[in-house]
Amino acid sequence: METALNDNIGNEYGSPMDVLAALFDARGWALDTHADEELGGEVQGAWVKYQVRAVLKPEDSVLQLICLPDIRVGKDRLASAYELLGLVNEQVWLGHFDVWSQGGVLVYRHGALLADDGMLSVSQAQALIENAVEECDRFYPAFQFVLWGNKEPAEALEAAMIDAAGEA
Repeated sequence: METALNDNIGNEYGSPMDVLAALFDARGWALDTHADEELGGEVQGAWVKYQVRAVLKPEDSVLQLICLPDIRVGKDRLASAYELLGLVNEQVWLGHFDVWSQGGVLVYRHGALLADDGMLSVSQAQALIENAVEECDRFYPAFQFVLWGNKEPAEALEAAMIDAAGEA
């Protein structure tokens, strides 16, 4: 992903949802929801299009970014998926992966603390989305290997990390 927006947006601060909406617009990403405290859209990753959701909790000055790689975990693969989640989350510095109990959907979540004024900069917004997409891209193959390739979690993670290193 590029590291700078076009000049008419710059490094300004604003309400998190407005800044994120401007970022989506500047990047040409599909934005399907935009409300005072929630935003959603699609961002193309290396493997798939990710659903990206942002939910603002202004009373706590927290912005939660959720990235959905469109992977569902069947009950028969849940134990392996949880084992892989533990291994993957050891590698993640910001945010974490989880499986939602409702529907078995794999998610990446990151809660970002906002400044006391509740504002978000364009560069912060961009970093949040870039990090989410990069982490989903980095571990997408491991989840594929476990869920559809029937590999053991440690073997899947090792194979995915080798593949990722080869693409750089």
